[in-house]
Formats: sequence, C-alpha cells, structure tokens
Amino acid sequence: EMQLVDSGGGLVQPGGSLRLSCVASGFPFSVVAMSWVRQAPGKGLEWVSHINSGGSSTFYSDSVKGRFTISRDNAKNTLYLQMNSLKPEDTAVYACAASIFQLTSARMKETRSYKYWGQGTQVTVSS
Repeated sequence: EMQLVDSGGGLVQPGGSLRLSCVASGFPFSVVAMSWVRQAPGKGLEWVSHINSGGSSTFYSDSVKGRFTISRDNAKNTLYLQMNSLKPEDTAVYACAASIFQLTSARMKETRSYKYWGQGTQVTVSS
C-alpha cells in the first residue's frame, strides 16, 4: 500500500508564496501519476494540478494556471506544489493524490480516479 504524507501548509499574506510537499512510500513512486486536490471551507473537492509519472507533462486548473507549479523528484519520492501570488480564495486544505494508471485529461480531474491520498495540509491566505 502506498502512503502519502503532505506538508508545507501555513498562513500567508495575499501575494505570498508557499511550497507544498508530498512524500510517498510503500509503492514505486516513479510509476504513479499524481495530482494536487484542494477543499475550501464549505465546498467540495477541487482538482488543482496533475503531473504524469515521469514528470514530463503537467496540467493545471484555470484558477491556478500561471501561479502554481507542480513538479516531482522521483529519486526522492516527493511531489511538490509551488504556489505563488496566493489569493484569499486559495484558502483550503490541500492533499496529494496518486493513481497507478496514467490518466486522460478528463479523468485526471475526477477525484474518484485516485486510489491513494495524503492527509492534507491547511493553506490559509489572509492579511
């Protein structure tokens, strides 16, 4: 079984930056596709970004495109999300999610596509 541990959240002012990390264990990290998903207070899960197993292809939701960057270091079994120009509406619990299958552009946005999940890390953007 794969285990995912998220970290890096915190309180940041609007316009600030944070970098989230997700460390994987228990499964060959280099073969899984990964996403970041978030849940704002009182709202449902929202897909944020996706990266394929090799790290050569990345995808973003319109709400974060140009501000967030997803990356991975397969040698360190770690997924990252660099978040810049943060806005109050980015406030949410962020979690990484893993799929053992490579996903289409439609399927990667569906939370049911992911079998393994991190515990989540809180990001709060406020002045």
